[in-house]
Amino acid sequence: MTWRYALIIDPVATDVRGTDHAATFRVVDPSAPALSIGELSTQRGDGIFESIGVVDGHAQEVGPHLERLAHSAALCDLPAPNLDQWRDAVAVVASQCPPGECVIKLILSRGIEHGPTPTAWVTAAVAPDNTAVRERGLRVVTLDRGFDSGAPVRAPWLLLGAKTLSYAVNMAAIREARRRGADDALFVTTDGVVLEGPTSSVILRFGDRYITPEPGAGILHGTTQMSLFAHLRDLGHDAAYETVHTDRLGEADAAWLVSSVRLAAPVAAFDDVSLAVDADVTASLNAYLLRPRD
Repeated sequence: MTWRYALIIDPVATDVRGTDHAATFRVVDPSAPALSIGELSTQRGDGIFESIGVVDGHAQEVGPHLERLAHSAALCDLPAPNLDQWRDAVAVVASQCPPGECVIKLILSRGIEHGPTPTAWVTAAVAPDNTAVRERGLRVVTLDRGFDSGAPVRAPWLLLGAKTLSYAVNMAAIREARRRGADDALFVTTDGVVLEGPTSSVILRFGDRYITPEPGAGILHGTTQMSLFAHLRDLGHDAAYETVHTDRLGEADAAWLVSSVRLAAPVAAFDDVSLAVDADVTASLNAYLLRPRD
């Protein structure tokens, strides 16, 4: 993706009546240098982020994304973001997005090493064309995440429920999936519990019942998955959180990897087990996800 708009935010801790948040924003050239060489986001990946889908200038699910940003900040001992300030920044950036699908990224870093304040910025880019993958589906391989299902409770300092900038492992997993002839990966624990994709949540359908792994297992609670579950329940379907073991993957009647930008991509195979791609349900899910959602 080529970033076409960028905004630096001067974080403010609390709102004062009449605060003009626009005065805390600084538009920068997204193709030019903007961060200090001492920035901890680049030195150590010490920060958090959110990716928000944009459809025809409307930023999707802003509230849940900001809530998750605040949750990640608390887990990482970062200053609590002023959500009203961030919401206003998202609105400014979304207004610069062209028609069609775009992506806005929110980044909150610990800042310059030994500096007094965090660094924060928002960027926008045109989203990749995901039409083909939404139609044909993904071949997915399961990859060992390197910890057992008890690790999140036993070792909270691993930050397994935070959306941090430290995505080297996630990107390595996607490269490994492609080396194996697949399109994407699904993380599992050493004791065989299904987690999530490197950049997505997984939803499985068994009959008329939709399930996704428990977010308490140390995975990121997906904003797109939550929105889809609310939609499915409105349609009368059963949608639940459960502990899912790897031996159930091949038994699913259908499955999807879902995320804010790619939306709902059906799974055509887990490892060497093929799954049916339900084109009608997939089209219905994506039609919902492409509607304006707050």
